[in-house]
Amino acid sequence: MTRSGLPRRDVLKLMGAAPVATPAMAAPPAISLLQDAGTASAMAAGHGARKLEAALKAHGVRLNMISDMHMAKGLVIIAAAPESALARSFPPPRAGWAAPDAVRLVPGLVEGHAALLVCASDARGFAYGLYELAERVAFGGPAALHLREEVEETSPNRVRSVARAFLSEIEDKAWFYDRQGWRDYLDMLVAARFNRFNFALGFGYDFPKGVTGDYLHFPYPYLVEVPGYPVTITPPLAPGERQKNLQTLKFIASETGARGLDFQLGLWTHAWAWTDSPHSDHVIGGLNDTQGQPDWKKGAAYSRDALAILLKECPEITGITMRVHGESGVPEGTYDFWQTLFEAIAKAGRKVEIEMHAKGINQIMIDMAVKTGQPVKVGPKFAAEHQSLAYHQADIRELEIPTPARMEQGVFNVSNGERRFTRYGYADLYQEGRGFDILYRLWPGTQKHLLSADPAWAAGLGRAAHFCGAAGLEICEPLTFKGREGSGHPGGRNAYRAADEAKDWRKFAESYRLWGRLLYNPDTTPDVWRRSLARQFGPKAGAAERALASASRVLTLLTSAHLPSASNHALWYEIYTNQPIVEGGAPYPYSDTPQPRVFGNVSALDPQLFSSISEHAADLLAGRANPKYSPAEVAVWLDSLASQAEQGLNEFGAPAEARGRRLV
Repeated sequence: MTRSGLPRRDVLKLMGAAPVATPAMAAPPAISLLQDAGTASAMAAGHGARKLEAALKAHGVRLNMISDMHMAKGLVIIAAAPESALARSFPPPRAGWAAPDAVRLVPGLVEGHAALLVCASDARGFAYGLYELAERVAFGGPAALHLREEVEETSPNRVRSVARAFLSEIEDKAWFYDRQGWRDYLDMLVAARFNRFNFALGFGYDFPKGVTGDYLHFPYPYLVEVPGYPVTITPPLAPGERQKNLQTLKFIASETGARGLDFQLGLWTHAWAWTDSPHSDHVIGGLNDTQGQPDWKKGAAYSRDALAILLKECPEITGITMRVHGESGVPEGTYDFWQTLFEAIAKAGRKVEIEMHAKGINQIMIDMAVKTGQPVKVGPKFAAEHQSLAYHQADIRELEIPTPARMEQGVFNVSNGERRFTRYGYADLYQEGRGFDILYRLWPGTQKHLLSADPAWAAGLGRAAHFCGAAGLEICEPLTFKGREGSGHPGGRNAYRAADEAKDWRKFAESYRLWGRLLYNPDTTPDVWRRSLARQFGPKAGAAERALASASRVLTLLTSAHLPSASNHALWYEIYTNQPIVEGGAPYPYSDTPQPRVFGNVSALDPQLFSSISEHAADLLAGRANPKYSPAEVAVWLDSLASQAEQGLNEFGAPAEARGRRLV
């Protein structure tokens, strides 16, 4: 219960309340769409045109597809490249505007008709423009197409990506095979102006130990049969299941590419033999030696040939994301394995990016990838495995700094050795003349079903993502780790009883809209997200926005100021596990926290900006000033955020829809 008396579970449902009717707006008598030849032939633009047509149809208005102005009726939407003759009746763009993904919406008058130019220099830009118009119609009716002023946008972030992971056979097969669900999901990503989708496999375990749910964890045998390798799955898949999985992957890749999105395939695990895993759902056979130990040479050749098949079967794959440190299951220093695997990418016959997770990355791995001749990216975690304040921290925790006492041997001899500081943050990757790009990845933190939608935070991420020329940011979606490590159960991705509209990603529509649009343009005007809120909540939209934005800042502040564990596997702030206040008060729930592992010693994610409780207490006792933000200041901010969220909820009121639905 909040201090306002509104049940917390109702707070979670506010953003999913039923739409509120908005005042009727006069629709134009007719709307026409005229596209130049290049635009009309672009598949991504075609999807956008169909979305616009469907949005208008829902309002009883037909979109007339025309081939010249003589056929025009009413408002004419003209989709044309900057150099097209169709664009000459409109003001020219500013210098330097025609960058990749750029889009212009320009109102004007052509041959006596009210007109709206959708102008872009590539297919994706046209898709953005047409999806934008479809969204305006959906939330504001056909009259919303009459723009009062020009909109001209480009993005400082070359990559704006979303990652979705398959982790649970029980929970994830339903959405994996749901073809219409994929169409809707990908449409949502384009409308939010993301330009890359990463389908992540093998993402659920930190290490292949104690494995239970392993479906698609070592993905190749679940997708392809590789000639010359008698690889088995025990118990076996159902007849035709492997082919069904491959056809589904091909469908996802094709639909992603058709919308102008890059399709990244994440292959996070290359282990096939689970350690201490007697309860695993499946056992992979055929890749061990005569003593039952992993044969890394055979496994590398099999993985190479399997990946080559996938790249051939799915020509829309534009990149491969890999974890190349010990958590992949391949012992660090086994460079021959990666050298062999990279051969499949080098010989793909097209550009296929190699993106390597930054933990434990060293120059040997980077050079090996660069030698393939393919583009290379390194992907550091933006803020450990959590969501943090939207800036690049000034320092990492002391525990991440290599010392002689922390130099491990064996599987993790690099990532827990001299390259320990690469666990998160940009480490030493900003090298002059580097032959690779940098793409940050925002881990999902502990978000499971709670909403997060703060425009200021999203804009901050948009500004930080291209720091020092970095490529941008990939966001792991809110339900990324739902069902991990065998914890899935039927219907587990829907937290509400009998609430179909709250299922899966649809609940987080406002989050995706903010993240995508503000990654695309951190200076995006508020009407971009407020028109959706206005459609749902009418005059209470402002209160809903303020309540959710304030509540969304709590977790990011907590993780930046007080981080008991960098792992979201250990730390779940919404269901917090207490630490002892004094030494000797075991158990100690967090292994990666300063010793003695008591509450007061917990480090901030950014120890340069925030002091620990023990540090602050010592400052007070010594009468010493400290320029860092203190725990007392953080507590005041947290209380203020709670008050602001509560005030917004009071202004909003408890909708009947929220009172009638409860969390399972």
